[in-house]
Amino acid sequence: MGVDMSNPPTSRTKDFFASPALSLSLAGIFRDAGGATAAGSADVEEGDEGSGGGRRDETVEISSENSGPARSRSDDEFDGEQDDDGDDEKQRQQLSKQLGLAPRQVKFWFQNRRTQIKAIQERHENSLLKSEMEKLREENKAMRETIKKACCPNCGLATTSRDATMTTEEQQLRIENARLKAEVEKLRSVIGKYPSGTASPSSSCSAGNDQENRSSLDFYTGIFGLEKSRIMEIVNQAMDELQKMATASDPLWIRSVETGREILNYDEYTKEFSTEDSNKAGPRRSIEASRETGVVFIDLPRLVQSFMDVNQWREMFPCLISKAATVDVVSNGEGANKNGTVQLMFAELQMLTPMVPTREVYFVRYCKQLNADQWAIVDVSIDKVEDNIDASLIKCRKRPSGCIIEDKSNGHCKVIWVEHLECQKSTVHTMYRTIVNSGLAFGARHWMATLQLQCERLVFYMATNVPTKDSSGVATLAGRKSILKLAQRMTSSFCHALGASSYHTWTKVSSKSGDDIRVASRKNLNDPGEPLGVILCAVSSVWLPISPHVLFDFLRDEGRRNEWDIMSNGGPVQSIANLAKGQDRGNAVTIQTMKTKENSMWILQDGCINGYESMVVYAPVDISGMQSVMTGCDSSNIAILPSGFSILLDGLESRPLVITSRPEEKSTEGGSLLTIAFQILTNPSPTAKLTMESVDSVSTIISCTLQNIKTSLQCDDA
Repeated sequence: MGVDMSNPPTSRTKDFFASPALSLSLAGIFRDAGGATAAGSADVEEGDEGSGGGRRDETVEISSENSGPARSRSDDEFDGEQDDDGDDEKQRQQLSKQLGLAPRQVKFWFQNRRTQIKAIQERHENSLLKSEMEKLREENKAMRETIKKACCPNCGLATTSRDATMTTEEQQLRIENARLKAEVEKLRSVIGKYPSGTASPSSSCSAGNDQENRSSLDFYTGIFGLEKSRIMEIVNQAMDELQKMATASDPLWIRSVETGREILNYDEYTKEFSTEDSNKAGPRRSIEASRETGVVFIDLPRLVQSFMDVNQWREMFPCLISKAATVDVVSNGEGANKNGTVQLMFAELQMLTPMVPTREVYFVRYCKQLNADQWAIVDVSIDKVEDNIDASLIKCRKRPSGCIIEDKSNGHCKVIWVEHLECQKSTVHTMYRTIVNSGLAFGARHWMATLQLQCERLVFYMATNVPTKDSSGVATLAGRKSILKLAQRMTSSFCHALGASSYHTWTKVSSKSGDDIRVASRKNLNDPGEPLGVILCAVSSVWLPISPHVLFDFLRDEGRRNEWDIMSNGGPVQSIANLAKGQDRGNAVTIQTMKTKENSMWILQDGCINGYESMVVYAPVDISGMQSVMTGCDSSNIAILPSGFSILLDGLESRPLVITSRPEEKSTEGGSLLTIAFQILTNPSPTAKLTMESVDSVSTIISCTLQNIKTSLQCDDA
């Protein structure tokens, strides 16, 4: 057991696109959207430990599945136990006659047999854990040696651009350290309390149980020694706090007259919730609290499932989550809908720029059905867990956060989102200081806007009656779906490549134009979804005195693409397909064609805009391959390498400088934070080395593109 970070967000997981299609009309798409998916369930059967059919005494053994906290039972307890099952008593009597033994002897034979089996299981599990720990220790040692060779001992940065191609990073090493510590704690808990040759009561499991789904809590005492009952107590308290935080108004939440944002009255909060850790925030820690309410167009069961399946959760929020893993399952919940599921999770949260550090957080997620139409999902960090984790990994903690989801019928859900974080203060680049310190970057508004955009995208993907104006250039519904799916993969890949995640090692390079450009490289060995070989990604973030909407419309407009895209050589660009994927006209997937002196080129472009951020992501595509996708062929093996732009409001909540009746003077929108990213294949051989020529080439592309954008929008002096 450990945190499996081997699968990046682009892995082939079960996603929302695999869901049954909804039959609906786009004319009333957000009124009549419907179609719920029934959550599937798998029944786990308890296995017999004795031979023969029939219901035997041993099937009612004491385990964490049927008795709460597991416990051992002495022989005296069994002596005085009243057997209420007449069938079992008759079977014992029959066996005692056949074997010439007393019924008591038959009963104790089965009990001793179970004890022996458990002891064998215990020793086997200990052996597996020891082997895994040794393997992790060797990997840890090898990674340390690699880091020492590749990094400067003073600053920790790659010593050369060639070293920047290495795929092992210091952050990844720390994750492995956390895994090792987890394994050590488990071994101490098991071996320390139950010496070899004795059976651990807490390891009690029926032989027929599904080993893969069984929680590790079944064979050791809690997470890092924390009792399961204590975890349940904490998550139930967190659930109560979330419900109050989601529904309370003044004086707990006060709405800002200037910005319209809700602000938490922290004095009222500490009075209402006198928790142990409410006063732990020291001078170097800050509190971020936010609340947002909105309607999303997805049915409730599917939305709840997307939070409890870590792969679906990561796919739902590609711009916010760079890594996510379920570390452990404390409780599998009850029934087909898994009501009461409790999971220990890890997530790395990011912004779409390498200039803002990621936030790594461990937390317990609890899913609970409140009534027939309401569910709640709460996340809360637990101190006892974090005490056993590398201190560098707990700079961010979650106080009770999450959402209340209410089914509004017809495929609609009302969501109240509360985000409450306690973070260690850190140095943030001046350009992003306002948006990060204000809590906007990782706040409820960002999560809600992303959720609404993704659900809207799903509805348009599943629609079967699409107006011609919203689906031009593609003749079939299958072709439309295949293109939208490819565009979704392209944008998710772009988000994954862009942030400050420990998947990447960013190195700052000097440019002739003076732009702040950072590069990272990776090697694709076998993923058919992108070109094989050495891939270089270069990123630069700048502030522009332009409204985000103006900047977004400029970048997504194929008619003005030749003003900034140096690949077009100033030639005309035409759109040959346009597929809507949201109510805003900017939420669309287009296929564009440009003619150069040498040949024609097709470009797939995905435009995304919500109330928080916008993106324009594009990639050159093989013409014959794209034509097959347009007819409805599978797009999963189409190699695509996206580049593009991420646009944010700069976070400055400005007031009007003058009062006037002229509409153009009334706008108080600030500037934009623009991040531009280019990816190129430097060599089709994965064993090739990164060259400085490649770095210089991609840096020049970024500098020229930025200059073209500034010139076209008349902000050269910005």
